[in-house]
Amino acid sequence: MDIVNKWLVFWEKFGTGGAWQRVLGEGLVNTLLIAFIGLLMGIVIGTLIASVKVMPKYKLLPRILDKICGVYVGFFRGTPIVVQLLLAYYVLFPLCGINIGSLNTCILVFGLNSGAYVSEIMRGGILSVDPGQMEAGRAVGLSYGTTMMKIVVPQAVKHILPTLGNELIALVKDTSVVSFVAAIDLYKTFNEIGNKTYEYLMPYLFMALIYIVLVALITLGIKCMERSLRKSDRSN
Repeated sequence: MDIVNKWLVFWEKFGTGGAWQRVLGEGLVNTLLIAFIGLLMGIVIGTLIASVKVMPKYKLLPRILDKICGVYVGFFRGTPIVVQLLLAYYVLFPLCGINIGSLNTCILVFGLNSGAYVSEIMRGGILSVDPGQMEAGRAVGLSYGTTMMKIVVPQAVKHILPTLGNELIALVKDTSVVSFVAAIDLYKTFNEIGNKTYEYLMPYLFMALIYIVLVALITLGIKCMERSLRKSDRSN
């Protein structure tokens, strides 16, 4: 009976009270924006860093870039993402006179954080590609960068697609910390319902259910992409 009362209190606020509009229209949307745009930024940054990491170090510039990338990856992999958010929002941006809002700050930090992890994922994918692919591209007159981006990286993505899916899932779940910098996400909207009703069981259970559904949909999408890529490989 107590569970029924808890559900009625929750539904009075969430359903008939209209809180679902804020949860779905702002909390869920922001969660997806931060995670998906963060991953896209991470893929771009990670691919560039991975390309530098596997680049021959015969000249001075590649060695310098490699050291810079090493410091970048070391920082973002070595500190919690909530610390990175706090440093960016409350320290670095105010010192530089930058005000891009809490949501954009979260997207930027999540993208930079993802880039550090994707760089190692992409580096492994690049190393898994037959070295002859790079040699063939250079043999027909393509530059190192063109060969990497048009021949090697597309093949590497096929190998690392499941791992990129795991990175997206991790980003979706990590968005629960963005409330530390006053950004609106699923956690914050459901927590507001709990604060107003003084009842947290149902809001948190419902929030957990939404996260489970999101992860299930992402997993299904990745599997569909894998099947599609396998079919294209067989047809070729």
